[in-house]
Amino acid sequence: MSDKPAIYLEKDGPIGWLVLNQPAKRNALSKAMWAAMPDLLADAASDKSICVLVVRGVDERAFAAGADISEFEAVHATPDSSQAYNRIVQLAEKQLARFPKPTIAMIQGPCVGGGCGIAVACDLRFADETARFGIPPAKLGLVYSLDDTKLVVDKIGPARAMDMLYTGRLVDAPEALQIGLIDRLLAPADIETTTREYCATIAAGSQFTIRATKKIVRMILDGTATDTEETLKMFDDAFRGEDYVEGRSAFMEKRKAKFTFS
Repeated sequence: MSDKPAIYLEKDGPIGWLVLNQPAKRNALSKAMWAAMPDLLADAASDKSICVLVVRGVDERAFAAGADISEFEAVHATPDSSQAYNRIVQLAEKQLARFPKPTIAMIQGPCVGGGCGIAVACDLRFADETARFGIPPAKLGLVYSLDDTKLVVDKIGPARAMDMLYTGRLVDAPEALQIGLIDRLLAPADIETTTREYCATIAAGSQFTIRATKKIVRMILDGTATDTEETLKMFDDAFRGEDYVEGRSAFMEKRKAKFTFS
């Protein structure tokens, strides 16, 4: 491991890289890593220069091989300690799922258990051909929370989610693409370049539109089925916004729009 923390935020132009940095354990997620995530996410959310957050392993060997089970005897020693640990994990995953800007999991190597939980909490998942996915509570006698389970069901549907949860089997990258668990399957040599290019495309668009769209999609996933006063206000206000004026002018003048970050 480098001299950097076990999880850290690296800022690179419009991209924020949330890096899992425990390679000796294939980036197994420690209690300290889970606990650090909300503050790192808050930093990235408040930084106006960051348009997209990418979660990745520190190198190509692993995304995250799950929670750090070597800690389980201690963190689950008592009902109180177990509940406290579980709430730390739930908060981290919820903050990632509710992050206001676009998020991408860039996945190489194993993406298992808590690692898979982080991946499905992201908006999109780009994986290379080395990626392997698994959700193994049935092999450990554990039960995932409703929120954690819903993230998987929302991505791949109930039957496929139950298949993965019942068996704990590993799913390779081609099958993950086929069932909708990942959104792009790339060669190892191409994944970072492609991810950067995709982030650049997002950064060139209207951040007002993108963040409003993400908020509305989240409302739909949470069960909102028809427009609310809030969504109608977002729809109406857009036509009086600076980004609309710039987008319309650029279209009429046949040039590329230059949106300001917000």
